[in-house]
Amino acid sequence: MNKAMIAEIGSNAMNLPPQNAFDAWHEERDGKLVQASFNNRPYIFLREKMADNCISYVGIQSSELKNKLSELQKLQQLNRHLDAVIENSYDGIYITDKNGITLRTNSAIERITGIPKQYYLNKNVNDLMKRGILEDSVTHRVLEKKRSVSVVQPNHSGKETLLTGNPVFNDQGEVESVVTNIRDLSDLNSLQNALSKANELNKSYQREIEKLKRAESFVDGRTVVESEQMRIIYDTAKRIVNVSATVLILGETGVGKDVLAKYIYNKSERQRSGKFIKVNCGAIPANLLESELFGYAGGAFSGASKNGKPGMFELANKGVLFLDEIGEMPLELQVKLLRVIQEREIQRVGGTTSKKIDVRLIAATNRNLKEMVQEGQFREDLYYRLNVVPIVIPPLRDRKEEIPMLIKMFLKDINEKYEMKKMLDPELSTFFYRYEWPGNIRELANLLEQLVLLNSENLLKIEHLPAEYKKEIIYPTADIHENLNLKKAVELAEENVLRQACEKYSTTYEIAKALETSQPTVVRKLKKYNLLAKGEVKNL
Repeated sequence: MNKAMIAEIGSNAMNLPPQNAFDAWHEERDGKLVQASFNNRPYIFLREKMADNCISYVGIQSSELKNKLSELQKLQQLNRHLDAVIENSYDGIYITDKNGITLRTNSAIERITGIPKQYYLNKNVNDLMKRGILEDSVTHRVLEKKRSVSVVQPNHSGKETLLTGNPVFNDQGEVESVVTNIRDLSDLNSLQNALSKANELNKSYQREIEKLKRAESFVDGRTVVESEQMRIIYDTAKRIVNVSATVLILGETGVGKDVLAKYIYNKSERQRSGKFIKVNCGAIPANLLESELFGYAGGAFSGASKNGKPGMFELANKGVLFLDEIGEMPLELQVKLLRVIQEREIQRVGGTTSKKIDVRLIAATNRNLKEMVQEGQFREDLYYRLNVVPIVIPPLRDRKEEIPMLIKMFLKDINEKYEMKKMLDPELSTFFYRYEWPGNIRELANLLEQLVLLNSENLLKIEHLPAEYKKEIIYPTADIHENLNLKKAVELAEENVLRQACEKYSTTYEIAKALETSQPTVVRKLKKYNLLAKGEVKNL
């Protein structure tokens, strides 16, 4: 019995009581584990027969054995976790000893290099370099420099890889092993290329949107509603701003169809999720309109960008696409537009795949689409698809009460745009009100801008009008009768002018300034024609 055993049980063999546990085991066979208790502590002994018929017992306290087994199980669990981490790493793991002999690799090595991981085991990195398996040995550099080393190099299969070797030191500060991480950069490069293409595509979208914004008039998107007709129209527009139904806006050129379309967009939820894109179907050549609307795939035709180009439908996704002058769209393109409306998806010119889109479509025209359908110039099925919510905007000559407010709005914008302070003479304002405006609001805005830019005087007068407009001026006239002499005719014309001035101005000073005469003269003339007595103006 050795000292450790004596210390454990507190007695030597000579002092053991008779009939002790060892005597009871004397007949047991060799190699058997037997149990016994000493001082109320459990032990496990291994019985072995020795020379000269001696029997040895090697014992250990069973509670200590349980602790050792528990520690061993924990260590085995940690090893399993470490194995799982190494084996499931997306990057290749390559471990060598201090001599460069391969100790371990993982499955990612096979994916990156195409060589079974078992091939590397027990081979020296120098041998692998000689065989062309490794381009350069990061392990060799780490062992030389005793620090981390990173290099980017292609492997034997041509893949670009990032290798990072890290030394593992023992307690004496010596390099015991080297762990190398191998990352396949081809996936990263592909992602970087895809990101670059996405950024370029986004820039392309932004350029197209900015181009469209620059093309818009500086008055787009604002409204002047002074007539009952326009109030009804805009009340209708308010009711349908957040539905997906197609809108068809009808009216003469320049009545403000694009302004109404922009109003619908601005009041809708799509204003927050997408863009307002305007396409003038009559301003783009028929052979280019398809690619403008639907875009084109890379290399679709000679001169096409290799990355392709998004069409207006894609740019307007989640927003509104406004197709102005829809009546000018070629018949063959009407078929494709009908399919987009029905299926809610587009296919780029030269492309092979379709893309789902969410676009609110608003169309407009100054033509009679019903007549075009009857004449075979416009598809009937497309007409009914577009004509879900029809809105007809009356010409400006039928809502002249809006002209003063339009003049005020446009003149303010033009003055701010060119940093000027131009005003309209009352006589010129009267002309604007009486004129029939065949070009409607657009003609009015253009004429005002022309007058502002081409005349140096701040007060714009009727004589500043271009020649073609002067022919339209309506001067006060009196019917010529047998008993009407020149003096009476002049008096009638004078009375007519004063009556119109009274309708426009509220004081005699304002009338005098407009007519470029004195205030006493105006008062005297008003009394002469019994206009002041009627209380039409104030004698101020």
